[in-house]
Formats: sequence, C-alpha cells, structure tokens
Amino acid sequence: MTLERGSLLNNRYRIIEILGQGGMGSIYRAVDENLNVEVAVKENLFTTEEYARQFRREAIILANLRHPNLPRVTDHFVIAPQGQYLVMDFIEGEDLRERMDRDGILSDADVVILGSALCDALGYLHSRQPQIIHRDIKPGNVKINPNGQILLVDFGLAKVLENGQATTTGARAMTPGYSPPEQYGTARTDERSDIYSLGATLYVALTNELPEDALARAMGQTELTPIRRVNPKVSRKLAGAIEKALELRPEDRFHSAEEFKEALLNARLSTGKVPTGDNALAPPPGQMDERPPGSNGDSARLQSPSKAVPPAELSRSEGISLLPTSTPISEPTYDLATPKPVRRVKRQRGCLAYLLLLGALVGVLIAGAMIYQPSLWNESINAAGQLLSTWSIPVNLAFLAPKASPTPTITQPVILPTQAQASQATLTTELVNAVPSPTTTLPPQATPTSGPLSTPMPTQTLTPTKAPDGGGGGLIAYASDATDGLPQIWLMNVDGTAGRQITDMDEGACQPAWAPDGKRLVFISPCGGNQELYPGASLFIINVDGTDLVPLPTQPGGDFDPAWSPDGERIIFTTLREANLPQIYAINLADNTVQSISNKNKVRDLQPNWSPDGGQVVFITTRNGPSQVWIMGWDGSNPELFSRSASLKNSHPVWSPDGQTIMFTQNKELGGVPRLVAVQLERPTFPKYVAADGTPMKESAYSPDGIWIAFESYPQGFDSHDIYIMTTNAVGRLRLTYNPGFDFDAAWQPVVIP
Repeated sequence: MTLERGSLLNNRYRIIEILGQGGMGSIYRAVDENLNVEVAVKENLFTTEEYARQFRREAIILANLRHPNLPRVTDHFVIAPQGQYLVMDFIEGEDLRERMDRDGILSDADVVILGSALCDALGYLHSRQPQIIHRDIKPGNVKINPNGQILLVDFGLAKVLENGQATTTGARAMTPGYSPPEQYGTARTDERSDIYSLGATLYVALTNELPEDALARAMGQTELTPIRRVNPKVSRKLAGAIEKALELRPEDRFHSAEEFKEALLNARLSTGKVPTGDNALAPPPGQMDERPPGSNGDSARLQSPSKAVPPAELSRSEGISLLPTSTPISEPTYDLATPKPVRRVKRQRGCLAYLLLLGALVGVLIAGAMIYQPSLWNESINAAGQLLSTWSIPVNLAFLAPKASPTPTITQPVILPTQAQASQATLTTELVNAVPSPTTTLPPQATPTSGPLSTPMPTQTLTPTKAPDGGGGGLIAYASDATDGLPQIWLMNVDGTAGRQITDMDEGACQPAWAPDGKRLVFISPCGGNQELYPGASLFIINVDGTDLVPLPTQPGGDFDPAWSPDGERIIFTTLREANLPQIYAINLADNTVQSISNKNKVRDLQPNWSPDGGQVVFITTRNGPSQVWIMGWDGSNPELFSRSASLKNSHPVWSPDGQTIMFTQNKELGGVPRLVAVQLERPTFPKYVAADGTPMKESAYSPDGIWIAFESYPQGFDSHDIYIMTTNAVGRLRLTYNPGFDFDAAWQPVVIP
C-alpha cells in the first residue's frame, strides 16, 4: 500500500512525496517531526521471512557505518502486517548519470576526484569487521550533493563476509557492463569485485560509453575497447589505471581500494588538478530547494501514463535499493542487446575493391544456386547479407528475389514514440513486398478500413481488428528504447497508432507476454536490450493500463522468456538459478510454487512456448546439437526433436493458434540474416521459409486468428529495428514503428470471448 502525502508514519515521519516506486515498495521524502529534519524513508512491503531478514540486515549494515562518503540509517521499524521501514539521511542533489546527462563526460581531474572519494568509501567498507562488499557500484548509485560531496548509496545487494563465509543480504544480481565476471553465477565475490565495478563507472564517466560486458569478454565474444580509442584526450596513466581495474581475472586487478586510489592519484600530474582532502566535485547548479515540490529535475524522462511520479524500480530481484534522493533512479541508456564489437577505424579507401568482391561473390552464389541446387537460392541471399552485415552497410536484399508487382503505398497516421509523446507524427506507412498469393486478389491501391490493411480473401478478411484496452486482439505489446535508450514495455494498435509506454522500470523492461484474458502482461526486468540470456532478471505482472505492478518470487540467477499458459494458471520461463545453466521452470500463480520442467538436465533449455491446448511446450535446446527445436509435455515428459536443421541456429519458436504449425527464427550459427521458418507438425521434414526475399525477419508472434504475424525486422540496416506485420503467406508486409533505435519482442493480444 502506497503511503499518502501528508500521512504520518509511526507517529513521527510526515510523508512529503514519493521519490521512487517499485514492486517491493517505495522510497519517500519525509519530515522527522521529532527533530524537524528531512529524512528519506524506504519501505519493504514483502514481509516473508527471507525478505524481512534481508531488509533488516541492510538496516544493520548501514546503521553501523560512519563515513563522509556513505549514507547513514537513523531508524528501523516494523508495522505489522503493513511492512518494514528504514529511515536515513535525506541526500539532496543529483546522481552521476544525471550530471553526465547535463554536462557530458567528466574531465580527467574530476574523474580522479570522483574515483578517490569512492575508493575512500570502499576502503572503509572493505576494512570493516566483518568486511562489507557493495556489489552494485554504477552511476545511478553515486550521489553528488549540493556541496559537491560524493556519496556511494544503495546497499541492497551488499554482502558481509563473516569468518571467511559469505552472507548475502540481497539477492545476487548483475548490471551488464558494471558487474565483474565472478558476479555471474555462484563464484566468490570480494573487494576486487567492487574495484571492477568502480573501474566500469569511471570508464563511463570518461567516455559516456558502457564497457563491454564482462561475461561476454570472458567467453571470448568481445574485447574491452581502450578508453583512449573512445576519448583520446584522456591521459595514458589514468586510462591505464582504470583498464587495470577492469581486468577479467581478479588477481590481475588492484588488490585493494587504496591501491586503486594511489594509481588514480599518480595520474594527477597530467590532469592539472590535485584532489584535496575534501574529494568534492562542483555542486549541482542552482538551489535544489527552490524547485517546486515533487520536481525531479529531469524533464527529459517520460512519465508513465497513469502515474504522476515515474516509478523507479527499487531493485533487480529482492526490491531492496537504498537511494535517499529526490530523483528516481536513473541508469545509463546504452543498448545492451549484444556485446559491442571492438571499434575499428573506418577505412577511407578500398570501397571499390569491396564492391567488386561483393559482385563476384553474389554472382558465384546465384550461379551455384541456379545450376546445382535450386534450394540454395535462399542460402545465397543469406550469405550475401551476412557479408554485408560485417561491413556495416545497410542493404536491403529484396532485389535478389523474383520481381513482384508494383508495391502500393498507403498513407495513414502512425504514432512515432517520443519522450513526451506530446504529438502524433503522420508518416507514410509502406507495404513492403506485397506479393499476392495465387488464391488472393490484391486490388490496386488498396485502402485500409479499420486496420493496417484490408485484403480480400476467398473466405476471410485479412484485417486485424481494433479493440479497446482489455481484450479483443487489437493491441500489440513490444519493447522499445524510444524514450531514453533503455527498453520499456509499449502498447500500440495493430495498425501502429496510439503507441503508449506502460512501464518505467529503472533498469529497463522487455519480453512482454499476454495473459489469456488479454488484460495483463508478464515481462522481465532488468533488460538492457534484446539478448538471449538475462542474468539477474525477474518476472513482473502488470495491467494493460500500467497499474498494479506485481513482482513474482525469484531466486538468484535470472528469470526470463516468460509465457502464460492458455488456462492462465501458470507461467513457464527460463531461469539461470541452476548454476547459470538455462533451464525451463513453471510457476503456479495460485500459490507461487515452482517446478523444474527441464528436470535439471545438464543441457541448455530455453525460450519455451505453450501449445494452444496447454498440453505441450515447444522450446530451444542443445540436447541434440546447437539450438534445435524440441517439443515436450508441459511437465517435461516425452521430449522429442522437432526441427532437423543441422548446424543452423533456431530460436524463439511459437505455436500457431490452430496448433498445426510451429514458426521459429533461423540463421547461421555465427550470424547472417535471420529468417522465419514455418513447419507443419504433420510434415516436420518440410520446413518453409515464410518469406524468401532476403529481408531480415525474426521473433514472430501470431495474431489470434492465425492469419497475421508480427515480427521484428531491420531492412534499412542493423541500427534500426522496428515492428512489422504481414500475413503468414507474406502478403501485405506493413511497418508499424519508426524508432531510430530498437523495437523488439512483439506480442499480439489474444482475443477474449465474452
């Protein structure tokens, strides 16, 4: 229950405003009427034994800390059965992310000051008896008060080492880019883990770029981009010190915060400014107390349609986040869909040679496809697209497909998601590659009536229906980074109009999946972008209007890939709770009990989806090779191979509403243009490409009538992914979103029969 403004808590604390709101509770700005001072009050509404123990542990940790760069807890109490509360110093000011949003990257001198202050705070924590490891250092947890003083906040994930044993006060969660590799899974974390996260924070402060994720680096998928390649003005000594802190092996990093601080101070000669004992930055501009009540100083942040104050999700999994601030938590807005490749200097010469090589390759591929094996035609297109993608050249390979009839163009209003969503942009919506089937008559210059396209068919209408919120199959949910670069859940009509954001999770949200009643969604957070695994993520349920955010119980590791059972009783999902190995579990929503569907096999099982009757599950597994499609009973019984595609990589299988077809994404194991493949259950050895024009298409979702699919595509180049729809026989391809960033994870609202 959210506390009302003006209410008196525990006969002492008068609530002024909500600073941040999440599934586990809220943080409030209040006045201690006994002492007449402003305080921050953090609540935990989950009163189960484990959550209560974690929350009390956090209070004990903070109540015993006395350091100028750390917050201080002044009170802790329980109001049964309402919840638990922490009272702490109210810290006015801004966090590091907000400062960078306003001023850009920090100077070398300011980074030395910032790093020195945070090293002091870490040195104090690491020297406590027992030792305290913070485990969640990032720009959003670094505060700068009106005096320029630097404070490290949020101890929701802190760990106490007692007698050599690790006691976790919060669930282990990861922030991609900031967490060291040992924080993924069950490896031991220590003070060197904090040094890595601090190094990542300083890396961001100098470059405004997120360092490549530690786990991806450890797996050899990418490398750390040197700081000076991004910002050549940074001194070599300072860059070298920060990059040493970001070493993958803990033994290769600095062994203590004091050692890291010394390395930073050794770079001071090149910064032109020696840090003082105060370790203070320039204070935020203006008087913070002159802002109107409730202002968060961040006009660029989009508010949720149903909330006056944007909800700042308090944590990754356990709902504990100590941020006594006047602003909701704000995190970097980087695209984390895939590990960033090592940046390369653009070549100014050789373009002609590339084009000649491309032409020769395409010619050879086409000749081979036409002469030796006609079925290689699509593979040729795919290979050419893969080569082009490595050169970062936006290319549409549709010209390689057989010529189609002229493509009609339909002009209609389409919502372009913006931060303020103050206006609608009327754009020209293109019907891409509208190739009529043999049995379909596509009238010239067809005009839509109630949807994106009205195409006459012999016995049915290919027009997705509109419907108000709450049912009817007239909405598409999807994830979009259109607001500030961080994915959130959006809804739109099936013609692309009336786009609106329904979540404002502090660390992003994605993977929406509809409840069978069409009135609720389950989704995951944190989410930095479209990726295969989401370490540290949890499941949340929300109403279609953005109200009643409810977190589902979780365990350390990460829960993602949710899918709601047709009867609405269960949600099946992928989890990393089994030693970081993807496994499929199901949660019973009646009592929140979970069961292993994978039966703890020592293979990767992920991306489950229900059959329409709820009796079976289709999923991706490595049981018989890389990323194959399998089917099993919903309880894990009778698993059997479905796809037979050798070394090709399959992903994101979905069942058609009639239960006769499974559609999934397919591409080469090491990349290439993704394609949609449809396979009938009665003829599993005869896969059919949904469209053969070479356009990238991935992660489909059926309409309730099974005639249309929504999917993600990027025909204009990899840097812009949008949501499209078309019929299952590739007629009437229609672009719905026009986000210059990434729109993905489309989910079509089910039809609800009254």
